[in-house]
Amino acid sequence: MSVASPHAPVRATRSVVHVPAAGGRPAFDVAYERRGTDGGHGDRRRIVLLHGIGHHWQAWEPVLTLLAASHEVVALDLPGMGASPALPPGLGYDRGGMRPVLAATLTALGLERPHVVGNSLGGLLALDLGLHGRAASVTALSPAGFWTEAERVYTGVVLRGMHAAATAAPEAVVARLARSAAGRAALLGTIYAHPGRRSPEAAVAETAALRDAPGFTRTLAAAARPDTLFTSDVPDVPVTIAWGDRDRLLPRRQGVRAKRVIPGARLVRLRGCGHVPMHDDPALVARVVLDTVREPVTP
Repeated sequence: MSVASPHAPVRATRSVVHVPAAGGRPAFDVAYERRGTDGGHGDRRRIVLLHGIGHHWQAWEPVLTLLAASHEVVALDLPGMGASPALPPGLGYDRGGMRPVLAATLTALGLERPHVVGNSLGGLLALDLGLHGRAASVTALSPAGFWTEAERVYTGVVLRGMHAAATAAPEAVVARLARSAAGRAALLGTIYAHPGRRSPEAAVAETAALRDAPGFTRTLAAAARPDTLFTSDVPDVPVTIAWGDRDRLLPRRQGVRAKRVIPGARLVRLRGCGHVPMHDDPALVARVVLDTVREPVTP
């Protein structure tokens, strides 16, 4: 639904890639947005963006546009989120299950070893792709997988509460809340340091994305699996771990743990940013990504 506002409307998903069945794995579809050009440099100038649980590729606006000025950028709707349908039976939402799903998606899009950037769940998946040779570099923004058990339980409770609230709120109530900065803080304050900066349209769209994600419950349940913890070094590619100093969902002390696990990673503090920093400070996030992309890549 639309809300009267001077802001531009939220851009809709335009493209869907069909990932064919292979090796006993069923076929599936993934929605995505593709912008910019690689300038003839192939994967060296290609960036893939992965959002967090219950979100959609539009979470990367306007960072996507900033990156597309110099690179070809592909932002995915993770399976069961945004405009991507749920995975078919036999495919899982846990880290081990998502690895071949994302690898096959990259191949279907003609991307063999792009630079991968992820936020939250997407950050965990980006690190996993780097660990298994499918990323030329990894930028992980507040990645999941570095929590204690108590922190994991806390995060799960908060996310379930957000999903329940989004599901229960009538669309008219969400639209009314989205019209004011205070209302947008109520809707989005858990994930943004500056929720009032989001447009009314974006607040409505993000609430709908959380409410309507068919993969939300199974993805959150998969977070309880032992393999969700990221315990491996990623020695062969440049890695940046960036954490908002106002992250209310995954406290920034988890970034220190991530640095211990991946000692060669660059640890960056995103000042004034929350759990989803791409709208709190898009220029800073774009700069952090490009600094990582420009590091030498191991052949």
